[in-house]
Amino acid sequence: MKKSSRVARIVLVALGVVFVAAAVVPMVIPITQAGSVSPRDLAGPESRFVRLEGIEIHYEASSAELGKQAFVLLHGFGASTYSWREVVEPLSEIAPVIAFDRPAFGLTERPMQWRGDSPYGPDAQVRIVLALLDHFGVDTAVLVGNSAGGSIAFRFALEHPERVAALILVSPAIYTGGGAPSWIQPLFRLPQINRFGPVLARRIASNGDEFLRRSWFDSSRVTDEILAAYRRPLEIENWDRALWELTRASRADALSDRVAQVTLPVLVVTGDTDRIVPTEQSVKLASDLPNAQLVVIPESGHVAHEETPAPFMEAVRGFIAGHGFPDR
Repeated sequence: MKKSSRVARIVLVALGVVFVAAAVVPMVIPITQAGSVSPRDLAGPESRFVRLEGIEIHYEASSAELGKQAFVLLHGFGASTYSWREVVEPLSEIAPVIAFDRPAFGLTERPMQWRGDSPYGPDAQVRIVLALLDHFGVDTAVLVGNSAGGSIAFRFALEHPERVAALILVSPAIYTGGGAPSWIQPLFRLPQINRFGPVLARRIASNGDEFLRRSWFDSSRVTDEILAAYRRPLEIENWDRALWELTRASRADALSDRVAQVTLPVLVVTGDTDRIVPTEQSVKLASDLPNAQLVVIPESGHVAHEETPAPFMEAVRGFIAGHGFPDR
């Protein structure tokens, strides 16, 4: 009996040591800064900035005057306005175009303090799209969203259908993703987890290249120039903390349960070899939507607009012509 008590005390002491170490050690280990430059330091001649919802948003527009109808482009995770480089010009032949960097990505500001809900959450991102339309006087837009950007476009259409003429969804993350499950959210609030969160977020710097290559059907076409352009925002101060805040603000949603509510015209585009959002999910989405058209592009992956812009634009032109956009 005495031996059992002695073992129990040893176990309790060991558990106490482990608990204290887990609580204290993460708070005292030094963490180096990941980036050091401001977004404006990396801006090019085509870059423009506007303050919306308290954040300086980086955008690129095909013209100074957007008009009452326009394309608005929403990139996917880890991307930026750069991902639309192949299609901005041909889209602008149809209507004015504006592409912007969603919070935590590209050259958009990474605030670390704010009032109210997080600017990195899905609700705030919907408000930013609305503020963008209002700022530029766009009454109705064709929202073009890729992957996670497609889910934001979809959410916006659910909340503000009167401001959307149509959706063009490129491998949208409707049935895949949706953020962290609710049970893990309390862990994100722990000081120890929150302190080391940015370090975990930095993994994008080490596996981001591989993720990008997997996004293409033919990874050999991902040049060093393309990789460098995708890495460029990793030079920005607080990029890792912003990515962690995006993770903390994410949440499991139920967009897949609301598919039937989106009755406006939708074009769903996917590559026949999408390794990120499986092709069959885009096929299912087009089938579940009340008013959708599906285009599956051969020998293309998750970013059809980037890898195969010619067939992508062919699909867009046909879709737009069939629905009378823009209203001239």
